[in-house]
Amino acid sequence: MTEVPQAAVVIAAWNAGATIDRAIDSALAQTVPVEVLVVDDASDDDTAARAMAHGDPRLRVLRQPRNMGPSAARNRAIDESRAPWIAVLDADDRMEPERLARMTVTARDTGADFLADDLWKQPEGAPEAERSRLLSDESIGTVPVDAAAFIRANLSARHGGRREMGFLKPLMSRAFLDHHDLRYDPGIRLGEDFVLYARALLAGARFVLTDPMGYVAHVRPGSLSGQHPTEAHGHLVAADRAMLALPGLDAPTRAALRAHMMEQHKKWAWRRMIDAVRASDPRAAAACFRAPPQVGVDLIGRLGREVGRRLLSRRGAQ
Repeated sequence: MTEVPQAAVVIAAWNAGATIDRAIDSALAQTVPVEVLVVDDASDDDTAARAMAHGDPRLRVLRQPRNMGPSAARNRAIDESRAPWIAVLDADDRMEPERLARMTVTARDTGADFLADDLWKQPEGAPEAERSRLLSDESIGTVPVDAAAFIRANLSARHGGRREMGFLKPLMSRAFLDHHDLRYDPGIRLGEDFVLYARALLAGARFVLTDPMGYVAHVRPGSLSGQHPTEAHGHLVAADRAMLALPGLDAPTRAALRAHMMEQHKKWAWRRMIDAVRASDPRAAAACFRAPPQVGVDLIGRLGREVGRRLLSRRGAQ
């Protein structure tokens, strides 16, 4: 008789044939009963075939009719799963066997709706000794995180980039997600985790942060997480604006959201400027300055630094 799963491991996969076995094996190796749902997002490699070859009754492989992005893939898996806890695992990452056992106990003990453990970053192919923590090199303990603190922890200018809390993969309460009608925004392909967690916090989620419990993010040069279209920043600006329109926000949360929106707006304007220059489109370049004053000032500064860099490069080549 199959045990009732305590957690659903959700794996959205696109052209992940090189790593999908490792992710699935780590999910099936958990020491608590799990169901594992792999959603193949219209891959054109052997991702789906490799996943189906596992032949484990705890594993289901779902296939998207066309590439719809990680948010849509995860939503489908969440909707088709039944466990009380949801654990998202990227197709190129893995979990240590005790992770979900430790997390489910801690989530219940703390009353958490979202329990996020600091994750380990490990260069692909490197030994365990070379891994490092994402958020903090020091012990965190068990810390509740409110909406304002979470949003501030996602300002890349403050945290040096790639150390934002939105990269974490918390254990999530299905009851909370369903009660508040929360799912990933399918229109967002950059920062979709940040938006879901922020919306949950604004809806009253108890979000608890802990030291690493066994999520290992394998870092590869040129990974998809570092590549995204220009409009991805625009989608984040729109998401921040929508959250700012919610009633009852306290002053710290409103200030944090505005700072995050401004940071994304600056990145969006710069990416649009690059696109306009490459397309030799002066009108599109000029349109980048139709933005809040802080964005225009930042854009001028970036342009000045780029011009200076190119001049120095030319002088060095002479």
